[in-house]
Amino acid sequence: MKTIVQKFGGTSVSSKEGRNRVTNKIIEKYDEGYKIVVVVSAMGRKGDPYATDTLINMVNPGKLPGKEMDLLLSCGEIISAVVLASHLCEKGYKVAVLSGAQAGIITDNNFGNAEIIEINPTNVINLLNEDKIVIVAGFQGANKEGEITTLGRGGSDISAVAIASAIKCNYVEIYTDVDGIMTADPNIVPNARVLKRMCYSEVYQLAEDGAKVIHPRAVELAQQYNIPLIIKNTYSDSEGTSIEETNGNFINNRRELFNDKIITAITYMKDRIQVKVNTDDEEKIDKLMNELTLNKISLDLINFFVEQKIFTIDKEDKDKLVTILDQGKFDYEIVENCCKISAIGYKMRGVPGVMARIVKALSKEGIQILQTSDSHNTIWCLIKEPDLDKALKALHSEFKLDE
Repeated sequence: MKTIVQKFGGTSVSSKEGRNRVTNKIIEKYDEGYKIVVVVSAMGRKGDPYATDTLINMVNPGKLPGKEMDLLLSCGEIISAVVLASHLCEKGYKVAVLSGAQAGIITDNNFGNAEIIEINPTNVINLLNEDKIVIVAGFQGANKEGEITTLGRGGSDISAVAIASAIKCNYVEIYTDVDGIMTADPNIVPNARVLKRMCYSEVYQLAEDGAKVIHPRAVELAQQYNIPLIIKNTYSDSEGTSIEETNGNFINNRRELFNDKIITAITYMKDRIQVKVNTDDEEKIDKLMNELTLNKISLDLINFFVEQKIFTIDKEDKDKLVTILDQGKFDYEIVENCCKISAIGYKMRGVPGVMARIVKALSKEGIQILQTSDSHNTIWCLIKEPDLDKALKALHSEFKLDE
């Protein structure tokens, strides 16, 4: 049985024109003989009637318990699924609409950011065997007590890949409003181009470091179950970006398509704050780390030296951090309005001179590097946010990503 999962984002289903395009994409695959599971996000973005942010703004999230909040937020995807089903029904196709729970998605009890712990695909498989197009509300499941849970922002990607793993489908198509994963943000770098093939580790790092094309947890799941992913555009016939493992075929294809480039893509994350804590008291630092963990403050770009500890945090956590540092009577400095740039490439490991080229390209543009870090396939640089556009263009040009 040829089976695929197609996931459509909020912008794809937000208008009647968009839903007609989505319907045509589904029918095209159905008519090719595929059994199809469709996973949808809530319609549109902030301000649209049934978008997730619009639903959030209808209540006071700080006062509403997580269980009730998830019940509200799950409505957006359910509405989207039923409205899309009506388009397919009008064209004479048999459909079945399922909530995440009805699709067999069982999660833990972490309302608002639940983890999938089990999937029972029986209902989905039975409906596929009845030759129905199965439309599942993304972003949601239920705990073992039957209470509705949500998977966190971007959770529909996770729903799609999780269902794909449970029904052992051939591949997953993730539809969005861009032609695929690009070498850089095209809104900043006009000559950025679509990457036709990538490996899981590169895409995971891009998603983790700010690229919003796919959720990083969805990439992890796809890699775990070796499910091919294709990122495509609802509004074009672009081939999109294929994501697969780094086997021999992948490497040969990449060499042919990208001239064996060291850097694959560049992304960024705004609203970062750099923190410098001046102390050599390790016991005091241990207490600080415990306090940050208890307050769910996530650290990034961590550089610890004997007399100074440097790290970055999200702008949203600044007030909590300052309170903790003041109460602990720490000597500290804070640098606001920072941005983290990530240069990513699976062939970077062991190649000398990459960091030197990055430093030279940024220095040439007068951009101060506040901090750096690296792994086997990523180099990170912290800069001031006003320098972001110049930095992206400089690095894109330095590594010839437009060629």
